[in-house]
Amino acid sequence: MRFDELDELLRIYEQANDRCVPPGFHVVARLDGRGFTKLTKELMDYEAPYDVRFRDAMLATIKRLMECGFKIPFAYAQSDEISLLFHLEDQTFDRKHRKWLSVLSGEASATLSLTIGRPAVMDCRISELPDLKTTCDYFRWRMEDAGRNCLNSHCYWMLRKAGMSATKATSQLSSMTVAAKHDLLFSNGINFNDLPTWQKRGYGVAWEGYEKTGTNPLTGETAVVTRQRLAEVLELPHGDDYAALIAGYLARDTKQ
Repeated sequence: MRFDELDELLRIYEQANDRCVPPGFHVVARLDGRGFTKLTKELMDYEAPYDVRFRDAMLATIKRLMECGFKIPFAYAQSDEISLLFHLEDQTFDRKHRKWLSVLSGEASATLSLTIGRPAVMDCRISELPDLKTTCDYFRWRMEDAGRNCLNSHCYWMLRKAGMSATKATSQLSSMTVAAKHDLLFSNGINFNDLPTWQKRGYGVAWEGYEKTGTNPLTGETAVVTRQRLAEVLELPHGDDYAALIAGYLARDTKQ
C-alpha cells in the first residue's frame, strides 16, 4: 500500500475525536501539578507552606506559556496551578482541544522541570465559557480558592512544625471554622491579614505596553515606539475590582 493511501486510511483515527472550541466562546486553560506535594515538600528544600523560589519558578513557566504562540493577555497562578486567559479571537491550531492540551502541558512541564532542576509534570484542562461575566467569575473562583488554600496551609504547617502528625493535623483542621483557624494563627503570632498578598490571592502575569526609543537604520532618525512586554502582577485586587481587571485584559491586544 502506498504512503498516501496509508496516510488517508490511518490519519482518521487521530482526527476522529477532534474537538474545537466553538467561535464566540471564551477559553481558560488550567494547568495543575502532578504529585507536587511530594515534589515541593520532600524532594526540594522549599520552605512550607510557601516559598518564593517555587513562586518564581511558576512565574517563569507562565511567561513561557504566554510566549509560545498563543494569544494570552493574562495568566493567574496559585498553589500548584496556572490559569491562562485566551484572547477571544485566538485561532491557534484552529482551536483544537488536543493541540492546545498537549502543547500547553508539554511547554509547562518542560519549562518548570528545567527551572527547578527536577522532573515536574503538569496536566491541562480547558474550560469553554459562554460570556465575559462567567469568565471573570472563573478567575474570582480561583482567587477564592487561593485564600482558602492559604489559610489552611498556614494552619496545617503550623501544627506540623509544632510536632503534630499529618493525620492529626488534617483531622483537627477539618472540624475548625474559618474564624477558629484565624484565631489559631493569631495565637501563634501570625495575623492572616498581614501575610503577603501573593499568598492570599495568588499572582499573575500580563502584557503591558512601554515606550522605547530607537533609531531608524535607513534614515538615522530617532523615534519613540510602543512595545509589549510581560509584567509580573504580585498585588492583585479582589472582588469587583479583580473582575474589572480581567475584563480590561481581554479588551487589550496581545503581543502576538
